[in-house]
Amino acid sequence: MPDKFIIFIVEDEPFYGGLLKHHLSANRDHEVHLMSTGKECLDRLHLQPHLITLDYSLPDANGLDLVKRIRSQAPQVPVIVVSGQEDVGAAIQVLKAGASDYFVKDEHTRPLLWNAVLRLRKQRSLELEVLYLRGELDKQYDLVHLLKGNSAAMQQVHSLVRRSLHTNINVSITGETGTGKEVVAKAIHFNSARKQHPFVAINMGAIPRDLLESELFGHEKGAFTGAIARKIGKFEEANGGTLFLDEIGEMEFAQQGKLLRALQEREITRIGGKDRIPLDVRLIVATNRDLMDEVRGGAFREDLYYRLIGLPIQLPPLRERESDILLLAKHFLGEFCQDNHRALPGLSAEASAKLLHYHYPGNVRELKAVMQLAAVLCEGPELTADSIMFSAVRRGASLLDEEKTLKEYERDIILHFLRRYDNNVLLAAQRLGIGKSKVYAMLQSREIIRP
Repeated sequence: MPDKFIIFIVEDEPFYGGLLKHHLSANRDHEVHLMSTGKECLDRLHLQPHLITLDYSLPDANGLDLVKRIRSQAPQVPVIVVSGQEDVGAAIQVLKAGASDYFVKDEHTRPLLWNAVLRLRKQRSLELEVLYLRGELDKQYDLVHLLKGNSAAMQQVHSLVRRSLHTNINVSITGETGTGKEVVAKAIHFNSARKQHPFVAINMGAIPRDLLESELFGHEKGAFTGAIARKIGKFEEANGGTLFLDEIGEMEFAQQGKLLRALQEREITRIGGKDRIPLDVRLIVATNRDLMDEVRGGAFREDLYYRLIGLPIQLPPLRERESDILLLAKHFLGEFCQDNHRALPGLSAEASAKLLHYHYPGNVRELKAVMQLAAVLCEGPELTADSIMFSAVRRGASLLDEEKTLKEYERDIILHFLRRYDNNVLLAAQRLGIGKSKVYAMLQSREIIRP
């Protein structure tokens, strides 16, 4: 779109046309074209004017016919008809044909036109801002931008996310804490047909038991003590869009039946209310637990499990995405430096090696925090190994921070010692007091991936 605000003045009286051109050219950002016939105006529509002022009586066309032809060829261009006569009938006709306004030629015409131009410029500025923000939003939620990673595990995630975009199937995302489950949920929503509607997220583990129903379904004024006003629940808030239920495995068994009923009936009723509110909501759930294990243990309803499972997406831990570690590290470093107006440092070989040999119990979230701290600590043009401080980010976190099976802990411990002893299986086995055949067996079965 041109930088100038282009105005066509179509006026067959040279003096009056020149007067309007002089008046509207007072702003240097205005590019004013004066023409005397309707044909000339139609022939130059390729210049994409932002406003056309049109004399009602021209040698080769009347205002009504010309308005209709302009609207058919350039429907987005506002047209203001300027007439020498105060003809109410003519004004009504041209306005019905699509003209933006009808001015009579008198002492008020020039200020009226000037105000109209200012109004249109403001409107155009807002439209350009909206287009820019939409473009930025599209870039922000672009799949490649959001789900960074070239590893085979992440390519599988990309494939599943793309498959989810063209349906309304529920999606269940599983993975360890910090692997980016909400990021994947946003990637699905903002690349789907629902992206113009709300994305609403709620952490099921962070809501007190006695408030969860109100949070999900809302309540009416006076429904219970403290309900001083009507509250819209998350389901209603997300109507037309996507509701993301994080940590769904934390939901108590007694509450699960109410969620199941809402999903089955596709409608809710606020607490204390009678109106049934229909739902058009896509549900995405996330958990770091194995929900099927929770079902077998009696902590999670089997019927709700099958309602929620939909398209399952398993997010790999960062330790299984070694080829993505430096890619992500550089991305987080660049993002932090850009947001904080800092020079972007390089990544030294020693820093890269240190990043690659760490286990990342906090996954992608931990790596992001590590790189932000490193950017702050870096004092030269290159980020050194001394700037990479895992312990400061972890703050004394222990091995037992994660809920894992004994087999998973065993795998993680063996992998840790393989990294520590530079892939020396014999040395790692001796240090752990186990046979080297056990380590080789786990490597062969792909239970662990050699660092």
